[in-house]
Amino acid sequence: MNKEHLHPDGRPYTKEEFVEKIKKDKSFAKRFGNLGPVYGKQWRSWSQNQYHNFGTGINFNEFNTDQIANLIEQLKTNPDSRRLMVNAWNVGELDQMVLPPCHYGFQVYTRELSWEERDKLAGGPIRQKYPSFDKIATPTRAISLMWNQRSVDTFLGLPFNIASYGLLLEIIAKEVNMVPDELIGNLGDVHLYKNHVDQAKEQMTREPMQLPKLIIDQFDETNHYIGDMDDISEYNIEQFKLENYQSHPTIKAPLSN
Repeated sequence: MNKEHLHPDGRPYTKEEFVEKIKKDKSFAKRFGNLGPVYGKQWRSWSQNQYHNFGTGINFNEFNTDQIANLIEQLKTNPDSRRLMVNAWNVGELDQMVLPPCHYGFQVYTRELSWEERDKLAGGPIRQKYPSFDKIATPTRAISLMWNQRSVDTFLGLPFNIASYGLLLEIIAKEVNMVPDELIGNLGDVHLYKNHVDQAKEQMTREPMQLPKLIIDQFDETNHYIGDMDDISEYNIEQFKLENYQSHPTIKAPLSN
């Protein structure tokens, strides 16, 4: 056993001690904090076998499915489909995950924009700011996203879930030239931990601030259009900007398991 796996007194960590070490020691977490084949693995590389019977026995091929790439392709070619779904609940690999997915799947829906909605988009400030926008077709559809969640840590987890899926909706909408519309959470087992009650009460006393504006910049410094990435993985953090972001001071709360 590697010494890094051991407690300073030379014995193996207990499960509880190992979890605490992961939470508090960033270098330890980076080395030993792998969650297993959870969200990203299932979204971009779902493992499966394809079986064939050629009369001489059963043969199979192993391959991976990129659900996000398939979703984007379907949105571009069949936007009215009722099968625009991505699933993280791979029952064959749940035992390899530190924690089975809490938000286990999402589905997107699209609708046609009205003439009035498209006219407003075509004459908006983006055209005035970026002359190259004339080369881009005004979106004809709006896209909504609904995610499903089996268990919800209301105080610590849910704000991140909302922000994460909101950002995902914005990125997918940009990729397929649609307008982000509704964000819907289908939430099960919504709970507030006892050691989060005081923090939640403090949160409830605060007045909400005006929401910032998210900009996914698809133009370079010369106003040249650089959108239509071949893969959403090609986006970089510098392209994402929040304008007029405001926040109250942080409210700390312990992570509960």
